[in-house]
Amino acid sequence: MKRLLVVVDMQNDFVSGALGSGRARKIVSAVCGLIAKERAAGTDVVFTQDTHGADYLQSQEGKLLPVKHCVRGTEGWKLIPELTPSAEGAKVFEKDTFGSTGVASFARSGGYGEILLCGVCTDICVIGNAFLLKAYCPEAVVRVCAAACAGSSPAGHRDALKAMKRSQIYID
Repeated sequence: MKRLLVVVDMQNDFVSGALGSGRARKIVSAVCGLIAKERAAGTDVVFTQDTHGADYLQSQEGKLLPVKHCVRGTEGWKLIPELTPSAEGAKVFEKDTFGSTGVASFARSGGYGEILLCGVCTDICVIGNAFLLKAYCPEAVVRVCAAACAGSSPAGHRDALKAMKRSQIYID
């Protein structure tokens, strides 16, 4: 069965920058280990990159979350240094919203039977991508690697995992 690992928004601003947290920093080694394990098993690996313009604060998201982050070309927008070697030559999907229709379309056209997700934030972008992947690839097994995800809060992380499980997304 063809497998895909989607690494969601492991960028400086979400780990150590404007929206960073200790929870996000704690999963870095788990994410790196998962990438290495899945690559060794022949799994395809792609990355998403939250991407905003200088006008972010004028957008709907920016009005609801008034913290400028992941502005294209800034240090905060870049993937964390620990992932730089893993991302070399990999497909990276820039997205200006929580879920990436580009990743979902890629997964559907790639014929993946199993899709794994990890990254941040469980309760925002991970869940958004998981639901899109389930919608675009209804017969694929979609899995979220909980130990390699961090939410915007511990409660947000738990609630998102419960919501995904109720929607036939497997939680590992």
